[in-house]
Amino acid sequence: MPLVGFTMTASGMTSLSVSFETRRQLNSMKAMGDHRSVDDLLAELVKQNKLMRMKGVLDELRSRLDELNELDADALVRKLALSPFPV
Repeated sequence: MPLVGFTMTASGMTSLSVSFETRRQLNSMKAMGDHRSVDDLLAELVKQNKLMRMKGVLDELRSRLDELNELDADALVRKLALSPFPV
């Protein structure tokens, strides 16, 4: 997910200087997060991102289940009985 308004590099930087800056920032994050390697850091970030998306889906499913729990099934059956089409 891109960060809006987040600038990682200065304008006019070459691709090589961007690579060095990116590596420097990743190494700083690795050290602060107590990860063994940048790969471990990136794996953890990907895992966190997936968990956050899954949590959002789970919350939506719970909300839909709550809506179904509030549904009056008997009223729906009665309405189906009034239908002009075979059920």
